[in-house]
Amino acid sequence: MSAWDLAIDVGLISVLLLFGVVLRAKVKMVQKLFIPASIIAGIAGLILGPNGFDLLPFSELVSAYPTVLIAVIFGAIPIGAAKVNWKQTFGRVRNMWVYSMLLTMLMWGGGAAIAYILLANIWDIPTGFGLILGAGFLGGHGTAAAVGEAFSGLGWEEATALGYTSATIGLICAILGGLLLIKVNARKNQTNFISDFGELPNELRTGLVPYKLRKSSGSDTVSSNTVDPLFFHIAILAVVVMISYFLQTGVEALFPQISIPLLSLSFVVGLLVQLTLNATKANDYVDKRVIDRLSGTATDLIVAFGITSINLAVVAAYAWPLIALFLFGVIWAYCIFHFIAPRVFHRHWFENAIFGWGWSTGTVAMGIALLRIVDPKTKSTTLDDYALGYVGMVPVEILIITFGPIMMMAGAGGLFSLILLGASAILIIIAAKSGWLNSVQKANNFRSDSNVS
Repeated sequence: MSAWDLAIDVGLISVLLLFGVVLRAKVKMVQKLFIPASIIAGIAGLILGPNGFDLLPFSELVSAYPTVLIAVIFGAIPIGAAKVNWKQTFGRVRNMWVYSMLLTMLMWGGGAAIAYILLANIWDIPTGFGLILGAGFLGGHGTAAAVGEAFSGLGWEEATALGYTSATIGLICAILGGLLLIKVNARKNQTNFISDFGELPNELRTGLVPYKLRKSSGSDTVSSNTVDPLFFHIAILAVVVMISYFLQTGVEALFPQISIPLLSLSFVVGLLVQLTLNATKANDYVDKRVIDRLSGTATDLIVAFGITSINLAVVAAYAWPLIALFLFGVIWAYCIFHFIAPRVFHRHWFENAIFGWGWSTGTVAMGIALLRIVDPKTKSTTLDDYALGYVGMVPVEILIITFGPIMMMAGAGGLFSLILLGASAILIIIAAKSGWLNSVQKANNFRSDSNVS
């Protein structure tokens, strides 16, 4: 692969992304469905690229980019994070942490269980098939790439294409299902900050932010006489990914039977880098907003490249079990939304729940997009609570991604499902006994009266 192959791949996907931005800004149907430009770019790349009509000269390594980009995203999580006084914030973010943990364990465990108990007895599917639901719906294209990489190292190379398909279908379900839930619940006065779907600001529909509403994406923390401030932040993330890659290759060279996802190592290295920045007082020169923008860029590229690289022949071979798995995933996610969210959240249950719906079927970015629809002025504390709660949840997610494929391919799918679903049940019992949850009656009141808090 030459440098020009990389440049052409990025150039082509950039053209498609800009095409998606124009469509979102000009086409009413796209605006009504709130379709992100990255999905439009990915679908166009799939149709026009090597897996479609082969009109766009993407390189053969287009499917490899998400593996690197997901390392950027996970490596960016700890970088620039502010110090948190957990004694003061625990009570506020506790329930979001409970909800995040339940979403994570139920979506991964539910998919693994339904495949192990039901689908495997109907169709001839690989033993790790059930993880496709959690990887795609909850994790998105980046996690699908990581899980696919792990499965490929264990001998199942088709997992990546199926994971990308799951993530793409999940995004569509997140958009269509989320908009439907918002419209229905807005009519029932369930929403706290909008009373009608038609009240949404125009910038949410078109994706174009008016001059007066624009916000800065970050601050210059170093002088451009030394190095450009943007590249300074890119360099930090690049070092994290590079070290993670060398660690991965080193571990695999010493222990060929072990396959550790790059994202897992990237998070650990990012955490160590952040500790170093704190110890040397250099963290004052890292702007978290810039890091988040770089992470967001990686997310858009993952979605676009991931959809573009879907192998339609592999998808067709698993069409029926995939359909069954996705139907279960949508129903399962709705059950979490409808039955668990009102019991977990004491205030703004719908805003928190619609964020969870977008996350559990699409990605965190999709959850944020849906949240902005129902909370356009960011009056709820959903994102702040999630950001803090995620710190306590991400190690569990990394353990699932790291050891889930190994257990599934080793024939321990039943045990894996039992661990996750059992842990979910234990967490619910602990939360209920500790008084963290609403009663059934109060949860029902939440669904019937948006003013209950």
